[in-house]
Amino acid sequence: MIKNYNKLDNEIITEYLFHPRKEFSTVSSENAINYDINVENNVSIGARFHMADKSNPNIIFFHGNGEIVSDYDDIAVFYNKYDLNFLAVDYRGYGRSTGMPKASSMIKDSHIIFKDIEKWLDNENYNGPIIIMGRSLGSAPALEIASSYQSNIKGIIIESGFAYTIKLLERLGIPVQQLGLTEEDGFNNIEKISQLLMHSLIIHGQYDIIIPISDAETLQSFCASRFKQLQMVPGADHNSIILKTGEMYFKVIKDFTDKIQGKRKKKFFRK
Repeated sequence: MIKNYNKLDNEIITEYLFHPRKEFSTVSSENAINYDINVENNVSIGARFHMADKSNPNIIFFHGNGEIVSDYDDIAVFYNKYDLNFLAVDYRGYGRSTGMPKASSMIKDSHIIFKDIEKWLDNENYNGPIIIMGRSLGSAPALEIASSYQSNIKGIIIESGFAYTIKLLERLGIPVQQLGLTEEDGFNNIEKISQLLMHSLIIHGQYDIIIPISDAETLQSFCASRFKQLQMVPGADHNSIILKTGEMYFKVIKDFTDKIQGKRKKKFFRK
């Protein structure tokens, strides 16, 4: 049963939490597929799938609040380079999506999105493991899906994710006390990650002031998985992790998916 998040649908919160932009670009790669998911009458979510091989791991990606799927066109090339299929999805009002974004609809839609993509992967014979990934705001739908469909998902990646909803809203300038909000009214990311037994990877910037590294440490400590990893990126803030790490970012994710698939790192010996 999906929790009621209506208290987070206050107009003041929505204004700070969501920054939708429309998409004006076209598919820029022969590996990219535009895909629309109907979540409600006259409301659809735009997605873009960057597919490399049918046996590759499939990363379903929920982005941050000021981003859209086309922002990841160039980044997706590196996922494909490292034998990873990258399936990025928007929220209502973002990119090609219709409707207006709200906290409750973001969570509700995530279930429909996951089931639709899972069915599409099966119909198209993409048989690699499914991994859920969420960046920043996207950590909320990612953890919602991972905690709800554990038998269908092999791993979760959280980049710059938050542990505490109320503290995040306060840092964004939202008067949570005046609105009568408590942590129980939030996304409950700690509760959800405490249920996870799947492989988990948390990536976070050392100098993130929007969501401090302590949130990543909290999520890591509460994660119930025996196979969990926290990667702190030295010198990085909320939006500069890939800039600071370069291709090492994708190598870390590739190593993570290799572990899920039971692949061992190649060892090189000097003669």
